[in-house]
Amino acid sequence: MANLFGKAANELPRKIVVGILIIAALTVAGIAYYFTPKYTRVGYMPKQPIPFDHSLHVTGLGLDCRFCHSFVEKSGFSNVPTTQTCMSCHRMVKADSPKLAALRESWESGEPVRWTRVYQLPDYVYFDHSAHVNRGVSCFSCHGEVNQMKTIYHKTPLSMSWCLDCHRNPEYFVRPQEKVFDLGWQLPSGQSQVEMGKHLVEQEKIQPSDNCSACHR
Repeated sequence: MANLFGKAANELPRKIVVGILIIAALTVAGIAYYFTPKYTRVGYMPKQPIPFDHSLHVTGLGLDCRFCHSFVEKSGFSNVPTTQTCMSCHRMVKADSPKLAALRESWESGEPVRWTRVYQLPDYVYFDHSAHVNRGVSCFSCHGEVNQMKTIYHKTPLSMSWCLDCHRNPEYFVRPQEKVFDLGWQLPSGQSQVEMGKHLVEQEKIQPSDNCSACHR
């Protein structure tokens, strides 16, 4: 009776084992990269041309987020403040501070301050700031306790699963509209976030989509 398997079949078990090991190594490497803070940029804290202290300006001086990030409730994009916005105060306040040298240089030259962007979504992700803040999603939800940060850093992963957690369960995250920009706001004692959230979701008819096309257009 003829042999059904050639000599090459003797190598098959070894090749299968090698293949399994390669796949396992790639899986571990993928998880180590894509599921770690390095990939999601959590903790990213670049050095800025001006050491802007959010805790001083927001908590100390009481500036509203929209003073610098103007029209964020009307625009899909949250801008950084212009030199003119900063100089509206700093022409008189700390006008000679060495920390503001880059600001004064920008004012004199007309060239914008070269801020280093902290949050940056991939090109294949569509995000509209106004759509979120106008539905009770606070700046706090995505950017964390900015009002306590001396140096701004990347607080949250902004991964797809992270976004879907809110889109599928908005009652855990939404707050009263008048508190969206109040980063120090705390849920009143005795109130439940879920109960309040469910009420707001129903009252404001908040229906976030979890369809792919909502964010990938």
